[in-house]
Amino acid sequence: MKRLFAFDLDGTLAESKQPIDQNMVELLAALLDLVGVAVISGGDWPQFEAQVVSLLPSSANLRQLFIMPTTGTKLYRFESSWKPVYADVFDPDERQRILRAFEQALDEMDLAHEKIWGERIEDRGSQITFSGLGQEAPLDAKKAWDPDFAKRKALQAALRSRLPELSVNVGGSTSIDITRQGIDKAYGMRRLSEESGIPQSAMLFMGDAIYPGGNDDPVRAAGIDVIPVRDVAETRTAIMAILACLAPDPALAEQ
Repeated sequence: MKRLFAFDLDGTLAESKQPIDQNMVELLAALLDLVGVAVISGGDWPQFEAQVVSLLPSSANLRQLFIMPTTGTKLYRFESSWKPVYADVFDPDERQRILRAFEQALDEMDLAHEKIWGERIEDRGSQITFSGLGQEAPLDAKKAWDPDFAKRKALQAALRSRLPELSVNVGGSTSIDITRQGIDKAYGMRRLSEESGIPQSAMLFMGDAIYPGGNDDPVRAAGIDVIPVRDVAETRTAIMAILACLAPDPALAEQ
Protein backbone atom coordinates (compact mmCIF):
# COMPACT_ATOMS: atom_id res chain seq x y z
CA MET A 1 0.00 0.00 0.00
CA LYS A 2 1.46 3.35 -1.02
CA ARG A 3 1.26 6.01 1.67
CA LEU A 4 2.84 8.90 -0.23
CA PHE A 5 2.85 10.02 -3.88
CA ALA A 6 5.64 12.34 -5.02
CA PHE A 7 5.65 14.46 -8.17
CA ASP A 8 8.06 16.45 -10.27
CA LEU A 9 6.66 19.92 -10.98
CA ASP A 10 7.43 21.37 -14.43
CA GLY A 11 6.28 19.07 -17.24
CA THR A 12 4.51 16.79 -14.76
CA LEU A 13 2.05 18.78 -12.65
CA ALA A 14 2.25 21.98 -14.73
CA GLU A 15 3.78 23.41 -17.86
CA SER A 16 7.18 25.01 -17.34
CA LYS A 17 6.92 27.85 -14.77
CA GLN A 18 3.13 27.89 -15.16
CA PRO A 19 0.53 27.44 -12.39
CA ILE A 20 -1.26 24.12 -12.04
CA ASP A 21 -4.66 24.23 -13.72
CA GLN A 22 -7.98 23.97 -11.89
CA ASN A 23 -8.37 20.30 -12.72
CA MET A 24 -4.96 19.55 -11.17
CA VAL A 25 -5.85 21.66 -8.11
CA GLU A 26 -8.92 19.48 -7.54
CA LEU A 27 -7.03 16.24 -8.10
CA LEU A 28 -4.24 17.14 -5.67
CA ALA A 29 -6.74 18.28 -3.04
CA ALA A 30 -8.58 14.96 -3.37
CA LEU A 31 -5.30 13.03 -3.11
CA LEU A 32 -4.30 14.96 0.03
CA ASP A 33 -7.48 13.74 1.73
CA LEU A 34 -6.23 10.16 1.37
CA VAL A 35 -2.39 10.06 1.41
CA GLY A 36 0.74 12.15 1.70
CA VAL A 37 1.77 14.18 -1.35
CA ALA A 38 5.22 15.59 -2.11
CA VAL A 39 6.32 17.95 -4.87
CA ILE A 40 10.06 17.94 -5.61
CA SER A 41 11.78 20.01 -8.28
CA GLY A 42 14.70 22.34 -8.97
CA GLY A 43 12.85 25.60 -8.36
CA ASP A 44 12.97 27.54 -5.10
CA TRP A 45 10.09 28.15 -2.64
CA PRO A 46 8.61 31.21 -4.45
CA GLN A 47 8.15 29.12 -7.59
CA PHE A 48 6.37 26.33 -5.69
CA GLU A 49 4.23 28.88 -3.87
CA ALA A 50 3.15 30.54 -7.12
CA GLN A 51 2.64 27.35 -9.13
CA VAL A 52 1.07 25.07 -6.52
CA VAL A 53 0.69 26.13 -2.89
CA SER A 54 -1.22 29.39 -3.32
CA LEU A 55 -3.75 27.69 -5.61
CA LEU A 56 -4.80 24.89 -3.29
CA PRO A 57 -8.12 25.47 -1.48
CA SER A 58 -8.12 26.31 2.23
CA SER A 59 -10.02 23.07 2.80
CA ALA A 60 -7.10 20.96 1.47
CA ASN A 61 -5.27 18.86 4.05
CA LEU A 62 -2.01 20.81 3.78
CA ARG A 63 -0.44 18.92 6.68
CA GLN A 64 -0.18 15.99 4.27
CA LEU A 65 1.81 18.07 1.76
CA PHE A 66 5.62 18.08 1.52
CA ILE A 67 7.15 20.86 -0.61
CA MET A 68 10.77 20.12 -1.61
CA PRO A 69 12.49 22.96 -3.50
CA THR A 70 15.95 22.84 -5.07
CA THR A 71 15.94 19.09 -5.72
CA GLY A 72 15.07 18.26 -2.13
CA THR A 73 17.84 20.28 -0.50
CA LYS A 74 15.03 22.19 1.22
CA LEU A 75 11.80 21.03 2.81
CA TYR A 76 8.71 23.06 3.74
CA ARG A 77 5.82 21.80 5.88
CA PHE A 78 2.54 23.39 6.89
CA GLU A 79 1.65 23.88 10.55
CA SER A 80 -0.29 27.07 11.13
CA SER A 81 1.69 28.47 8.20
CA TRP A 82 4.36 27.24 5.79
CA LYS A 83 7.74 26.87 7.47
CA PRO A 84 11.16 25.55 6.38
CA VAL A 85 12.20 22.28 8.02
CA TYR A 86 15.77 22.24 6.69
CA ALA A 87 17.96 23.90 4.03
CA ASP A 88 21.41 22.71 2.89
CA VAL A 89 22.92 25.93 1.49
CA PHE A 90 26.22 26.74 -0.25
CA ASP A 91 28.88 28.65 1.63
CA PRO A 92 30.12 31.98 0.10
CA ASP A 93 33.30 30.46 -1.43
CA GLU A 94 31.36 27.67 -3.15
CA ARG A 95 28.90 30.20 -4.52
CA GLN A 96 31.61 32.43 -6.02
CA ARG A 97 33.39 29.48 -7.66
CA ILE A 98 30.14 28.37 -9.30
CA LEU A 99 29.33 31.84 -10.64
CA ARG A 100 32.84 32.19 -12.09
CA ALA A 101 32.55 28.77 -13.73
CA PHE A 102 29.27 29.79 -15.37
CA GLU A 103 30.78 33.03 -16.67
CA GLN A 104 33.76 31.22 -18.20
CA ALA A 105 31.74 28.36 -19.69
CA LEU A 106 29.14 30.65 -21.28
CA ASP A 107 31.87 32.76 -22.89
CA GLU A 108 33.63 29.63 -24.13
CA MET A 109 30.45 28.33 -25.78
CA ASP A 110 29.41 31.74 -27.16
CA LEU A 111 26.18 31.69 -25.16
CA ALA A 112 26.86 34.80 -23.10
CA HIS A 113 25.10 37.28 -25.38
CA GLU A 114 21.88 35.49 -26.34
CA LYS A 115 18.58 37.28 -25.92
CA ILE A 116 17.11 36.44 -22.52
CA TRP A 117 14.01 37.19 -20.49
CA GLY A 118 14.69 37.91 -16.84
CA GLU A 119 17.42 36.47 -14.64
CA ARG A 120 19.56 33.79 -16.28
CA ILE A 121 21.57 32.52 -13.29
CA GLU A 122 19.60 32.22 -10.06
CA ASP A 123 21.12 31.59 -6.64
CA ARG A 124 18.62 29.45 -4.77
CA GLY A 125 20.78 29.04 -1.68
CA SER A 126 21.24 25.28 -1.84
CA GLN A 127 21.26 25.22 -5.64
CA ILE A 128 22.41 27.54 -8.41
CA THR A 129 20.35 27.25 -11.57
CA PHE A 130 21.06 28.39 -15.12
CA SER A 131 18.06 29.03 -17.37
CA GLY A 132 19.15 29.26 -20.99
CA LEU A 133 16.73 32.04 -21.96
CA GLY A 134 16.14 33.51 -18.51
CA GLN A 135 13.64 32.77 -15.77
CA GLU A 136 10.77 34.58 -17.52
CA ALA A 137 11.20 33.29 -21.07
CA PRO A 138 8.01 32.44 -22.99
CA LEU A 139 7.19 28.74 -23.15
CA ASP A 140 7.42 28.49 -26.95
CA ALA A 141 10.92 30.01 -26.96
CA LYS A 142 12.04 27.65 -24.20
CA LYS A 143 10.80 24.59 -26.07
CA ALA A 144 12.65 25.66 -29.23
CA TRP A 145 15.95 26.62 -27.58
CA ASP A 146 17.51 23.19 -26.95
CA PRO A 147 15.11 20.40 -27.99
CA ASP A 148 17.90 17.84 -28.49
CA PHE A 149 19.74 18.74 -25.24
CA ALA A 150 22.93 19.50 -27.23
CA LYS A 151 23.54 22.97 -25.76
CA ARG A 152 22.92 21.88 -22.20
CA LYS A 153 25.01 18.71 -22.46
CA ALA A 154 27.94 20.73 -23.82
CA LEU A 155 27.52 23.33 -21.08
CA GLN A 156 27.18 20.58 -18.48
CA ALA A 157 30.52 19.08 -19.62
CA ALA A 158 32.23 22.49 -19.50
CA LEU A 159 30.94 23.12 -15.99
CA ARG A 160 31.84 19.65 -14.73
CA SER A 161 35.43 20.15 -15.87
CA ARG A 162 35.60 23.33 -13.76
CA LEU A 163 33.58 22.06 -10.79
CA PRO A 164 34.52 18.38 -10.45
CA GLU A 165 33.55 18.22 -6.77
CA LEU A 166 29.98 19.43 -7.39
CA SER A 167 26.94 17.90 -9.06
CA VAL A 168 25.96 19.47 -12.42
CA ASN A 169 22.65 18.18 -13.79
CA VAL A 170 20.42 19.02 -16.74
CA GLY A 171 17.12 20.24 -15.31
CA GLY A 172 13.95 21.47 -17.05
CA SER A 173 13.45 22.53 -20.66
CA THR A 174 16.36 25.03 -20.64
CA SER A 175 18.03 24.64 -17.26
CA ILE A 176 21.12 23.28 -15.55
CA ASP A 177 21.20 22.82 -11.77
CA ILE A 178 24.35 22.83 -9.65
CA THR A 179 24.26 21.33 -6.17
CA ARG A 180 26.68 19.63 -3.85
CA GLN A 181 27.86 16.19 -4.97
CA GLY A 182 25.30 13.44 -4.56
CA ILE A 183 22.32 15.79 -4.67
CA ASP A 184 19.59 14.58 -7.00
CA LYS A 185 15.96 13.60 -6.65
CA ALA A 186 16.93 10.26 -5.14
CA TYR A 187 18.68 12.23 -2.38
CA GLY A 188 15.51 14.29 -1.96
CA MET A 189 13.39 11.16 -1.67
CA ARG A 190 15.74 9.73 0.98
CA ARG A 191 15.45 12.94 3.00
CA LEU A 192 11.69 12.83 2.54
CA SER A 193 11.59 9.30 3.96
CA GLU A 194 13.70 10.38 6.95
CA GLU A 195 11.60 13.45 7.71
CA SER A 196 8.19 11.84 7.15
CA GLY A 197 8.88 8.44 8.66
CA ILE A 198 7.39 6.83 5.55
CA PRO A 199 9.62 4.10 4.05
CA GLN A 200 10.60 4.47 0.41
CA SER A 201 8.83 1.20 -0.34
CA ALA A 202 5.57 2.97 0.55
CA MET A 203 6.24 5.84 -1.87
CA LEU A 204 5.60 6.27 -5.59
CA PHE A 205 7.18 8.98 -7.76
CA MET A 206 5.83 10.46 -10.98
CA GLY A 207 7.87 12.54 -13.45
CA ASP A 208 8.31 13.42 -17.10
CA ALA A 209 12.10 12.84 -17.15
CA ILE A 210 12.37 9.20 -16.06
CA TYR A 211 14.81 8.10 -18.75
CA PRO A 212 18.60 7.67 -18.90
CA GLY A 213 20.11 11.09 -18.20
CA GLY A 214 16.78 12.60 -17.13
CA ASN A 215 16.73 14.49 -13.86
CA ASP A 216 13.90 12.28 -12.54
CA ASP A 217 15.69 9.02 -13.36
CA PRO A 218 17.81 8.81 -10.16
CA VAL A 219 14.58 8.06 -8.30
CA ARG A 220 14.01 4.96 -10.43
CA ALA A 221 17.68 3.99 -10.15
CA ALA A 222 17.39 4.16 -6.35
CA GLY A 223 14.75 1.43 -6.45
CA ILE A 224 11.72 3.60 -5.70
CA ASP A 225 8.57 2.75 -7.64
CA VAL A 226 7.91 5.26 -10.42
CA ILE A 227 5.36 6.11 -13.09
CA PRO A 228 6.90 7.85 -16.13
CA VAL A 229 4.59 10.42 -17.72
CA ARG A 230 4.98 12.32 -20.98
CA ASP A 231 3.12 15.45 -19.95
CA VAL A 232 0.58 17.03 -17.61
CA ALA A 233 -2.33 15.25 -19.29
CA GLU A 234 -0.83 11.84 -18.53
CA THR A 235 -0.26 12.91 -14.92
CA ARG A 236 -3.94 13.81 -14.60
CA THR A 237 -4.93 10.39 -15.94
CA ALA A 238 -2.56 8.64 -13.53
CA ILE A 239 -3.85 10.59 -10.49
CA MET A 240 -7.45 9.82 -11.43
CA ALA A 241 -6.57 6.12 -11.59
CA ILE A 242 -4.84 6.34 -8.19
CA LEU A 243 -7.86 8.09 -6.66
CA ALA A 244 -10.16 5.41 -8.03
CA CYS A 245 -8.02 2.74 -6.36
CA LEU A 246 -7.66 4.60 -3.05
CA ALA A 247 -11.20 5.88 -2.61
CA PRO A 248 -13.20 3.84 -0.10
CA ASP A 249 -15.91 1.63 -1.58
CA PRO A 250 -19.31 3.06 -0.47
CA ALA A 251 -20.82 -0.42 -0.59
CA LEU A 252 -18.24 -1.74 1.87
CA ALA A 253 -18.70 1.30 4.15
CA GLU A 254 -22.39 0.43 4.52
CA GLN A 255 -21.71 -3.16 5.64
